[in-house]
Amino acid sequence: MATTISNLRPVADRNLTQMLSILVGHCYFLRFDRKQWERAKPYPPLATLQTASSLRTAGHQVAVFDAMLAEGPEQFVAQLRDVRPQLVVLYEDNFNFLSKMCLEKMRAAACLMIAAARSTGARVLVAGSDATDAPAAYLAAGADVVLIGEGLAALAELSRRLSAQIDMGTARLVQGLSEVAYLLDGSIVRERAEKPVTSASHPAMPALDLIDVDRYRQVWQRAHGYFSLNMSASRGCSFRCNWCSKPIWGNRYLQRPALEVAAEMADLKRRFAPDHVWFADDIFGFRADWVETFAAAVAADDCGIPFTVQVRPDLISLRMARALRAAGCREAWIGAESGSQRVLDDMDKGTTVAEILTARERLRVEGIRVGFFIQLGYLGERLEDIMATRRLIEMARPDDIGVSVSYPLPGTKFYERVKAQLGPKTHWQESDDLAMMFKGSYSTEFYRSVRNLLHAGVDAEQPAARRDRSAHQTAMRAIQRRWEELLATEHDHRLEPLTHAAGSGAPAAAIAAGVA
Repeated sequence: MATTISNLRPVADRNLTQMLSILVGHCYFLRFDRKQWERAKPYPPLATLQTASSLRTAGHQVAVFDAMLAEGPEQFVAQLRDVRPQLVVLYEDNFNFLSKMCLEKMRAAACLMIAAARSTGARVLVAGSDATDAPAAYLAAGADVVLIGEGLAALAELSRRLSAQIDMGTARLVQGLSEVAYLLDGSIVRERAEKPVTSASHPAMPALDLIDVDRYRQVWQRAHGYFSLNMSASRGCSFRCNWCSKPIWGNRYLQRPALEVAAEMADLKRRFAPDHVWFADDIFGFRADWVETFAAAVAADDCGIPFTVQVRPDLISLRMARALRAAGCREAWIGAESGSQRVLDDMDKGTTVAEILTARERLRVEGIRVGFFIQLGYLGERLEDIMATRRLIEMARPDDIGVSVSYPLPGTKFYERVKAQLGPKTHWQESDDLAMMFKGSYSTEFYRSVRNLLHAGVDAEQPAARRDRSAHQTAMRAIQRRWEELLATEHDHRLEPLTHAAGSGAPAAAIAAGVA
């Protein structure tokens, strides 16, 4: 039976351990995702660099392979030859939400990297959302052990054991550990604790000195004229939206002290002088008093950097909006998801359309730009729900939107509801795929058209687009015609019969006009 790390007896005498040569890396190659490459907003892999920092603090000799701006796995192979590590740790950046979606090219790259590392005689440990959900692919590629969830405690113990004996057999290597998966006599053994094992202590500061930060600066400056870096003030999310996968931190929200986060921002400003910071938290701040403490600290140290966050609409009180402005927040992305209360309730979102509108207005008053995350195609979504989302966007006038379709992530209630419908395509090739992987109400092409029209509407309402009144009116009429043309053929895109909420079977034109 698996035990927790704290109850574990040492497998080897600590006095006999030798420090390891370790190559820490990840497999998110920005070049493999056309949309994100063209967007040109790369960020260093925070969780990967935090892990590298922890291993270095433990006394190991650590190098980092940063896939973000690399050409491909061949550069990893070259670094393998240069470093000749005893241990390779592929630790995905858990703060990069795209790593949850296991874009197929990234998994294929990881498997190539694992095989290359094993061919040199290195031991290989793998951690990340996809590896947690589907360890078989990584073990088949040659990984010795897959860390389940965050895996930091298991990683520390595994590296200690390998320090004592680098060729230790797998069975002995994982003896007594929980939150690991490995092969035993050709079969996968998955040792899990009753609850995800997540360290309550906060990870080490990311080892930014082990990567080429100037390359990131060059990409940002060339594409956008400014430089942005990323930080995290917390890990996880305690809310329970039924489509959201939480293989790493479960339903825990682990927040760092506000003063510690302010100190990290001061360090970033001193060492790298970024023009902007992206907080990669699922939910930034959570409590207004925490944000107020953070705001006071950055003001006292004169270390403030304009930043962008993700928030929930129900947490944006007047006090929170004011605190965000005082702290230096310039943009906040709200997980709006839908303008239909029925869909929000089906998602177990725990928010209301009214809260979305209120949050947007409170942030606008404080001069904070607002983006909406929108999710189309949720199970059972009807045309009137899609049109309600259109109306929400037209009423709220967000400064930007990000639109996707519902994506069945393993381990979620939503996945369990639709997994019987999943065909051979279980992952997107890249983040702009927007392919429906289950039988939704409409075809992928229909949702892509809706996505394009929602973006066009937001773009047309931007201040620059409204300066010429005549041109703005012409643009809005053109968008309306495109909506009418799409809705005129809406029945051709249906994958299952749709009826009006009241069962009347109201026509698309009536629903679009808001009179059905």
